Amino acid sequence: MSNVYVAIIGVGGVGKAFISQLSSYISRNPSVSLAPILISRSSKALVSQNYAPLNLEKWSEELSSNGTAPPAFPEQTLAYLKAAPGPVILVDNTSDEVLASSYPLFLAEGVHVVTPNKKGFSSSIKLWNNIYAAAANGGNPLGGYVFHEASVGAGLPVLSTLKELVETGDRIKKIEGIFSGTMSFLFNSFAPLDGNNGGKGFAACVKEAQQLGYTEPDPRDDLNGLDVARKLTILARLSGLQVASPTSFPIQSLIPGPLESAKSADEFLGGLGDFDGEMTKVKEDAEAKGAVVRYVGSLNVETQEVKVGLETFDKSSAIAGLKGSDNIISFYTERYGNNPLIVQGAGAGAEVTAMGVLGDLIKVLQRLR
Repeated sequence: MSNVYVAIIGVGGVGKAFISQLSSYISRNPSVSLAPILISRSSKALVSQNYAPLNLEKWSEELSSNGTAPPAFPEQTLAYLKAAPGPVILVDNTSDEVLASSYPLFLAEGVHVVTPNKKGFSSSIKLWNNIYAAAANGGNPLGGYVFHEASVGAGLPVLSTLKELVETGDRIKKIEGIFSGTMSFLFNSFAPLDGNNGGKGFAACVKEAQQLGYTEPDPRDDLNGLDVARKLTILARLSGLQVASPTSFPIQSLIPGPLESAKSADEFLGGLGDFDGEMTKVKEDAEAKGAVVRYVGSLNVETQEVKVGLETFDKSSAIAGLKGSDNIISFYTERYGNNPLIVQGAGAGAEVTAMGVLGDLIKVLQRLR
C-alpha cells in the first residue's frame, strides 16, 4: 500500500494518548505506510510542507518550539490535505462543533474522517444526513470513509455492535443503559446496592465526584443530561429513528431550577445541599421497593420513544450491579429475546477513547487495501 497520510487536530488528553498509540502502532506494523503530516491545536500546528512524516516521538517539543499558526479551517486545511500525494485520514480529537460541521466538505473531497467528537453525529439531523451523503460508507463512491466508534462509550464496541446487529437483519427493539461514567460513579456512590453510603447526601457525592475528576469542572455540564442525550441520539439514528436533535426528547436535568443560573461551579455546589431532600426521597422510595435508582438513557424503536433520566432497577439487574464509573449498554433485539446483548466496561478516559479512535483509523486502512 502506498503512503496513507494522517492529519491530527486536537492534542489534549485524548489527542496525546492517540499520538502515543499511533506511534506504537506504526512501530509494530512497519509494512503499513502511515505518514503523519499535520498535528494541530487551536493556536499552533506542525505542518509537513513536503508531506514527509512528522516525528511522533518528539512532536510535543517540536510543536512548542517550531509550531506555526495552524492552517485556516476549513479552506486552507482542506486544500493542504487534498494536495497530499495519497489518501488522507483526518483525525478530529476535539469536541468542536464548528469543526464537526465541516465533515461533509472533507468527506466529499475523499478525505477520510475518524473522531470521538459527538457533535457532528448528535446535532441536527440535517448535518447527520449531510455527513453520510458525502461518505463512502453512506453511498458516495467518491467520498471518504467516516467512523466515530468512540463518540459513544469511548473504546467500547457499542456502535460497531449495533451496526452489525442492524446489517445482519436483527430487529432492534430497545436499547437501555448507563452512558455516562460521571453518572455511573455518582449513583453508585449515592445509592449503592447495600443502601449504605455512609450518610452522604447527593450534594456531597457530587462534590466527591468533582474532586476525584469524574465530573466536568462545572458539574452542571454533566448533571444537565445533555451528554447522555447526545450519545442516545447517535444510537437512535443508527437504529433507524429520525431524531431531530438531542433536545427533541425528554431529558431529566438533575440541576435544581434555582441553581441553573448560579454564576460559578462553587456557587452551584454551595447551594446544592439545600435540595438533598428531593434526591434522598427518590433513593429511599426505590429502596422501599427493593430497587436502586440510576441515571439512564433508553430508546424504544417500536414506540419511537427516547428519554434520559432517573429510573429504578431491581437490585439483581445488570444495571444496578454496575461498579465504579463503568458504562453498560443493553441491546434488546428480536434474536436475543428477553436476555439482552450487553456491552460493559470503562466508557471514558483518554487511553480507552484514543483506542477507539485508533481502531477506526485501522478500519479505514483495511478498506484502502
